[in-house]
Order: sequence, then structure tokens, then C-alpha cells
Amino acid sequence: MNTPFLFTSESVTAGHPDKLCDQISDAIVDAYLTGDPGSRIIAEAAVSGGVLFLSARANSSTNVDLTGVAREIVAEAGYREGEFNADDCTVMLSQYALPNERHPRIDVRDLENGDVDDVVASQPATVFGYACDETPSLMPLPISLAHLLARALDSAVCAGQLESLGRDAKVQVGVEYADRAPRRIHSITFLTAQRTAEQPTPAQLRELLTDKVLVCLHDQALKQDDDTQLYINPEGVLIGGGPVVHAGLTGRKNAIDTYGEYSRHSGAALSGKDPLRIDRSGAYAARHAAKQVVAARLARHCEVQISYTVGRASPASVRVHTYGTGVVDDAEISRRLSEVLDFRPAAIAKRFDLQRLPLHRPGFYRALAVYGHMGRIDLDAPWERVDVADSIA
Repeated sequence: MNTPFLFTSESVTAGHPDKLCDQISDAIVDAYLTGDPGSRIIAEAAVSGGVLFLSARANSSTNVDLTGVAREIVAEAGYREGEFNADDCTVMLSQYALPNERHPRIDVRDLENGDVDDVVASQPATVFGYACDETPSLMPLPISLAHLLARALDSAVCAGQLESLGRDAKVQVGVEYADRAPRRIHSITFLTAQRTAEQPTPAQLRELLTDKVLVCLHDQALKQDDDTQLYINPEGVLIGGGPVVHAGLTGRKNAIDTYGEYSRHSGAALSGKDPLRIDRSGAYAARHAAKQVVAARLARHCEVQISYTVGRASPASVRVHTYGTGVVDDAEISRRLSEVLDFRPAAIAKRFDLQRLPLHRPGFYRALAVYGHMGRIDLDAPWERVDVADSIA
């Protein structure tokens, strides 16, 4: 029997400075891939005070108005007035070409099967994918609930139901476990930015969040109970929020992007990279593989680790860990996955059609940049589909 424990995960809203930078970076990726699916692009953003800094390196046949893209995202995130706003913020730009010999333009749809080995990992990477049976999306419950509440909070603000609040907020959810299964919601913490110190009062804010946000938990299998602790701005009122209060940077919320630290994840950012970058596409492939294992009922919990070496297409290793919940040996599950799934970079991009997703679904990668890259069944992310589970069962 496993010892009971408490686990917390957090999510942030679209106006959080780190997530603002992730959205800008992925909107740039969307723009390049829409104009040229073979584009190679690395885009990063940093924001502080009234200054937004963009670094973009690309090898592409298309041109992108980087400043225009950034200002559009800033406006959509709700920053239209004040010290930091879409129209008046200073945008500093560093833009140059990626070397063609290391990052050649490649549209994997044009590759013959024999050419897939020619697309190699351009950097060493170890990526992780995870799935479990705690939620319908096969995601850990704490991060799933944190995203649900953060999204509900942001939607209520955008809809004018919480006019006194800004777009910058953070939500943390604590879940109690016993026998490695979630038993109850222990705590919920909201850190929200207000427009003024006077309104709403702490009592009014608690009532608003209860009525407009916490109602989203009513449809969940695990709900609040009388002992669930609710914390709202426990350190005091936060005025304004956004970049004028704390700086933001692309790739600084990796746990929020993946599994809420319930499982291991790569230290590399997911946003701001074209899908031939193996630290991005490999993470999607690992999640897809782990999800097949749980869907096939080979295990209740599954982590897939894939390691890549520079200059090689095939991974150096594919390793499965089921935390003692597997019905067959972990090595056997790993063998089955490797037999059914191709983890080479070009094969992953081709299987999920990663380079053309923004063509079919405008703004696809930007949408991933907030509320998680994993578990996104709402976006029909291709790595979330359960399509080969029967082949490994």
C-alpha cells in the first residue's frame, strides 16, 4: 500500500507575462509555418515594464511582421491601456537567419520514406511523456483541475463577469492521494490582479470567484468538499499585474505546459520552435506513446523516456516506466511501442502533420501556449489521439 500524499500543480492565465511570451513565440511559429511549412524557426520573447524584446532566427521562404504579430497578441491578452499596452510598448527586435547547413528548410510531406533518416536531431535531447487514468484526457488530476480553473477565471474576466480583475492570474490546486489515486481536493489557491485596491473587497472577491469560477468544478468527478481550503491572494491585494509588476520570458513554465511536475519533463521549452526541433516534437511523441499504453490498459500510470543524440535520426533509447502498475514487463511495453511507432524526427512530424497544422487550423500553436501542450483534447491535438492502443495491447 502506498503512503497517502498531497500533490499541488499550478496554471496561469493568458495575461501572465511568461505565458504572454510563450503565446507571442508560438504565434510567430504559426505565421512562418502558414507561409512556408518547411520553415525552420526559433522565436523567443522577454517582457518587462513597457518593453518587449523579440529574438527570432529563421530559415524560411516567407516574411513575417514580427512586431505586428507581437502587438496583436499583447492586445488579445487584454493589455490595451496603461504603462504596458499593445500600441505603445517598446518592441526591440533581434532577427537573423538560421544557417541552412544546420537548419535546412524541409517539408516532410515531400520526403520519400528513404529520406526520413536524413532528418537528424540537431541537438541532444531527452524527452518525457506521461499518461495516467486519473482523468478522461489521461492527464494527472492536479494540473487538469488547475488548467480548468485558470481557463474559467480568464473566461469570466473576458466576458465582463469579473470586470474588477485584470488578465494576470495564477491558480494552484492541491489533491490528496491514497493508494496512488486521487481522493479529494485539499486546497485551491487564487492569485489574482485587481484594477484597484478598493474593489473588490476580499469578501466580494471570494463570492465572485465562488459564483463565477468554482462552478466549473460541478461537472467533475472529484469536487470540493466542506474541508477543501480556499485561499485568495493570501499575501494581500495585487494591483495591476502583468509585465509592469513581474517580468516574463518564453519557456519558463515547462511544468504548466506538461504535467504539473507530477511526472518528469524535459528542461527545454516547447513554445517558439518549429516542429522539427526534437525537444518539441519528441515531447509530443512521448506523450502520444504513453497515452496508448494507458488506453490499452497495459498500465494505470506510464512514463515514456526517449533520448536523442545529435546527428542521428533514430533515438538512442526508448524506455518505459509504469511505476509498478503494468500488467506486463516495462521492457516488453517499450519493445511494443518501438515496433509500432516511429520516433525519428521527420516521422513524428509527418505522422502528426505538425508542419501544416497552422494551415489547417490557424493559430494552432499559439493556442497550445496557454493551458498546456498536453491533454489538449479540446484542440484535437494529434498526439492526444488514441489510435494505436489496439496494436500494442
